[in-house]
Amino acid sequence: MLERFQLDTAGVRELLRGQDVRTLIDGKADEVSANVKALLPSGVSVEVRKYTTDRGAATVVIADVRGMAWQARDGVLTRAAGFAGLEVRTWRR
Repeated sequence: MLERFQLDTAGVRELLRGQDVRTLIDGKADEVSANVKALLPSGVSVEVRKYTTDRGAATVVIADVRGMAWQARDGVLTRAAGFAGLEVRTWRR
């Protein structure tokens, strides 16, 4: 007999807004940052910018004018995220 499944959206929302998820996001962002630094010349500034929307979030930024070129040519941010076990997909509206 199949039981009916109902997603507890309020519970999922609470979980995503919680400290455990915030800690996970921050840790992955720090891991991606370390991976990017390993792919770039020494001394290049890589920043982790942590923020909150409806849940914890973070971005990793190459704070150097050459950052866009390195990403376009070598995919350094995409590769660094992959090394951290993350999947990078094209954003769609």
